[in-house]
Amino acid sequence: MSTTEPSKDDVAKSPDVEKAKDNANSVDGQGLKFTPEEEEALVKESTVSKEEANTLFSAKKYQEALDKYDDAINSCPKYLHYPRAVIYSNIAACHIQLEDWKEAIKSASDSLKALEKLEQSDPRLSSDGKKSDEEKEKKEDDDVEEEIISSGASRAAPVPSADDGELKALQANIQRIRCKALMRRARGRSEAGGWHNLAGAEEDCKALAAKPESLAPADLRVVRKQLRDLPPRVKAAQEKEMGEMWGKLKDLGNGILKPFGLSTNNFQMVKDEKTGGYSMNFQPGGSS
Repeated sequence: MSTTEPSKDDVAKSPDVEKAKDNANSVDGQGLKFTPEEEEALVKESTVSKEEANTLFSAKKYQEALDKYDDAINSCPKYLHYPRAVIYSNIAACHIQLEDWKEAIKSASDSLKALEKLEQSDPRLSSDGKKSDEEKEKKEDDDVEEEIISSGASRAAPVPSADDGELKALQANIQRIRCKALMRRARGRSEAGGWHNLAGAEEDCKALAAKPESLAPADLRVVRKQLRDLPPRVKAAQEKEMGEMWGKLKDLGNGILKPFGLSTNNFQMVKDEKTGGYSMNFQPGGSS
């Protein structure tokens, strides 16, 4: 897939472009289309910011890289779903390096949502179209994406028509970015912990394991290890949170029952082994 990598000198800074940039930030891009000239200038500006962010990321200046990626996403029109997915995935990589797990999860999810919008906007990217063999580039997970889609290749949604080779390349790139985003979201969820996050990390890893051919060997090893380690962590987190919830409910119940000389100890939950349901038995002699 051909790319365009403009230099800083190519970026227009006219008032009209700045106005268009404001629109890119404030208006729902699903119904908004810029003129070709405005869009080209915005894409070039976004590209320059992204390239600067990539350089900063490689230099391990993660907060500075994050700031530049924010500039890149703010300049990129909202209907250009693929480049936005790439940028959001890179933002997630920055948050992971900064150990901001909540924001890493959010940014990775934003990347996945952008890819979904891209596929929904183009009938060529339906589930049937994805059955063809995909060509993938294998990179380490912590590497940020270097690819910049050209303004010509991303001028409208749906994506302009392309020959079969270009379509396969686009499908491969979508799958590659999806895997990156899933890996990063799974990492964020696993590190954040808690029943909900750990269960989500397990689901992400299952989705990745279903497409082993899409993963680099190192990533596949990580996914398989997580699928071994996560189930007991999910169970332990579930039991812990359920125990805490029942403890809070018991305290609440004791507060309500105390004026009547009762406590939750006067009530016993009994499981029916045949149905799996529970019944409550009252025990007058229970300790209050």
